[in-house]
Amino acid sequence: MKNILLCLSLFLLHAPSFSQRIDELINAAEVTRIESTLSSDAMEGRRTFTKGIDKAASFLAEEFSKIGLQPGGSNNSYLQSFEMISARIRQGKVLVDGQEIPASDLICQTTATTVHFESGGAAEVAYIGATDNFMQSFRAIRGKSNNLVVFIDTAHRNFFNRIKAFGGPRFPGNTSQLFILSHLAKPAQFSAHLDMELTTHKLANVVGIIPGKSKASELVIFSGHYDHLGYGKPDDKGDSLYNGANDDASGTTAVVMLARYFKAMGPQERTLVFAAFTAEEVGGFGSQYFSRQYDPAKVMAMFNIEMVGTESKWGRNSAYITGYEKTNMGSILEKNLEGTAFKFYPDPYPQQNLFYRSDNATLARLGVPAHTISTSKMDNEPHYHKPSDEIGTLDMQNMAEVIKAIALSSRSIVSGKDTPSRVNTADLR
Repeated sequence: MKNILLCLSLFLLHAPSFSQRIDELINAAEVTRIESTLSSDAMEGRRTFTKGIDKAASFLAEEFSKIGLQPGGSNNSYLQSFEMISARIRQGKVLVDGQEIPASDLICQTTATTVHFESGGAAEVAYIGATDNFMQSFRAIRGKSNNLVVFIDTAHRNFFNRIKAFGGPRFPGNTSQLFILSHLAKPAQFSAHLDMELTTHKLANVVGIIPGKSKASELVIFSGHYDHLGYGKPDDKGDSLYNGANDDASGTTAVVMLARYFKAMGPQERTLVFAAFTAEEVGGFGSQYFSRQYDPAKVMAMFNIEMVGTESKWGRNSAYITGYEKTNMGSILEKNLEGTAFKFYPDPYPQQNLFYRSDNATLARLGVPAHTISTSKMDNEPHYHKPSDEIGTLDMQNMAEVIKAIALSSRSIVSGKDTPSRVNTADLR
């Protein structure tokens, strides 16, 4: 007994405390290094289908390699590569109640060289009304695999144009979806006869893994999206580069820091997956492809991290969890933070449907306790989707504290001690 007590005393004497270790591994200096690289002008705003986003992917893959993560992508690499096809209308005509719709008000997502639709035909008809949440509705519709004709109220022109600017990409398949911007809420008749020009694009998520021990088949995912808007409309200072420092270089930085932390802490009981998603800004295609690679029944939790570079509405040392009421994951995280200065809150912006608008949504719709953690003041975020979203607007020390809180709050989940309840898919709209 004396020998056992002596060994235990020596271990405690030489082992650094948990809080000391986390401060060493997650700190403002290292957060600043990652964040400043991702949001630099050299990354050209990380727009999907550009050289800038390729640079960002290479940087993230290199960071995962330095950390020592197991590659989780294609061909034993960190890049989870996939293809999408964008279609441009070469010629043709769309008539809605006898009125011809200009090509500027059409998006055709297809892999076919010709597209034909008629009212009363086999295609499903859907509507996104003026008061509907566009991104929520669009993502739900986009996930369907059948032929679709979707009428979108002109109130959503800005969102429509944003999707159109990226060519209306879709995964390879044999169905077509036609989106029509129209002031006619539910027209009586329509017809479409279009010849299409197709272009194949290569994209990649960046994925790294720390294999688990006793529960290696059970997964816990930490994610954020690394794409942004690239060059766009200049502001009043003439700046046209959208660096996306908060959206979402901050969330991606958090994923890298968490990977670094957990790798240093050693394998957990559950397998940890670290993912940086592409193409979130144009419809969440990266997370959709990623989600198809995993059995949702084996995903025990998903920590999606979106815009954590600024103080929340409650000030520093706080963040909120979207869809808080849909599982007990939030209460588990709060329990693990007892005794710390940090506090998680339920989403204070329920009217904005944030639970459905980020990369957690695809897995959440399949029942996974997949939530987004954010500090963004969505009712008053001055730099959101503006060229002014630059690193100088972020609080790097507070951002480090948010990342530490995610690491600490996840400990009973990654260890296999706690398993969050599943999302009731019957309640999802």
